[in-house]
Amino acid sequence: MEKHNNSEGKFVPYLLIGISVLFFLVMLVFPLAEVIYRSLKDGIEVYKSALAASNTLSALWVTLIATVIALVVNTFFGLCASWLLTKFEFRGKQVLSTLIDIPFSISPVIAGLAFIMTFGRVGWAKPIIDWFNGVFGTDISFVFSVPGVVLATIFVTFPFVSRELLPVMQAQGSAEEEAAAMMGARGFVIFRRVTFPHIKWALLYGMILCAARAFGEFGAVYAVSKARGKTFTLPLEIDALYMAGSSDSITQAFAVSSLLVLMAIIMLVLKQIVEYRGKVMEE
Repeated sequence: MEKHNNSEGKFVPYLLIGISVLFFLVMLVFPLAEVIYRSLKDGIEVYKSALAASNTLSALWVTLIATVIALVVNTFFGLCASWLLTKFEFRGKQVLSTLIDIPFSISPVIAGLAFIMTFGRVGWAKPIIDWFNGVFGTDISFVFSVPGVVLATIFVTFPFVSRELLPVMQAQGSAEEEAAAMMGARGFVIFRRVTFPHIKWALLYGMILCAARAFGEFGAVYAVSKARGKTFTLPLEIDALYMAGSSDSITQAFAVSSLLVLMAIIMLVLKQIVEYRGKVMEE
């Protein structure tokens, strides 16, 4: 009986490894390899021309703008929210912690529609925007425009930085900050010299996750972006090319998709580097 149990114990890990590898190949490796193959099957010149198309360059530019702004805003928000939730006690603390997770539970399309109902022609914020444009001579619009794309991207990505920082800052506690304050150090000095060294790898990890999510966002951006060549991001441009239905446009769609695959690989490499450095620093 004992020998039989030992043989089963040796078999189970191999079975689990086999299932994991099969799932990984079918769900990730083969589809991504197909994207690369389809993007290059008509030759490198066709691939280069697809990437150099004006709509593709515009979509890449809008994607980078939205990602960079979302990353800056959410990093600042994540630091502030994490500091507040872990270092202070106040009424409504649990409510704030719950609100941070809203983008995880709401469909991105619903978020986009919410922005349209808020800032669109029938939205309650429309008169305020019109007044501001009239006073300052601007032409600001948050629907079907780049600012709308940026807002939608910020919404769907803002929990990532804070959710990586919160466990680290909770484990750190506040004893070191309190000791530094008793010695006369002020807020920013305490953060820079005491808090930041403990959270820097978690912060970088959260920023990488935030950027990766921003690159691939579709639903919320689709709701507030309707002008191809002006407000489309890379995922929207891929969808437009593929839905065109011609063999050339489908090949172009795969070519543009390869950019997102490349970005995903870069994000994955950075993620692994940050995880490794973080573990080394902990040891």
